Amino acid sequence: MRQHAGPGTTAARAALAAALLWLAAPPPAGAGPLPSTFGPVIGNAVLCRSHLDNAYFYSYLSSAFGPSYKHEGGAFWFKTEGTLWGATVTDIVVSDDTSELVFIGAVTLSPPDKLEEAIRAAVGTRHRALDGSAFPVRASGPGSQIVYFNDKSKIYCAKYKPLPVAR
Repeated sequence: MRQHAGPGTTAARAALAAALLWLAAPPPAGAGPLPSTFGPVIGNAVLCRSHLDNAYFYSYLSSAFGPSYKHEGGAFWFKTEGTLWGATVTDIVVSDDTSELVFIGAVTLSPPDKLEEAIRAAVGTRHRALDGSAFPVRASGPGSQIVYFNDKSKIYCAKYKPLPVAR
């Protein structure tokens, strides 16, 4: 009688152990070259110039940078070593499915006013301050926002999830 390779076999246990080690591993330092599509794909997404699909962006970021290094605040956080519009990007966040919003954002080393200037010079999109406070939120026509994040800035696009298709 021939045995099948079920979950109790040595080979199956070894494969499961290898998969669990890969999932638990921290993202590799300098996970390879930055994808040539990083600027257009992530840049257009955080500027609200493309469709937001958190499953797509999670897959894209996992392929480019390895597993997320944390899952916090309804988002998966990925370490990056790239630039958008000349600003150094340290992290990319993409929403999980716990929120009624789908979002993608980037943390940059630039203060919000300098990031806004760089975006305007590179692609023409303006982010206007919504009030006269010392730390105003800046918003663009398409809906992206730049906010203070300590001495850095976050730029993000957030949209309500589409309604499920009626059957």
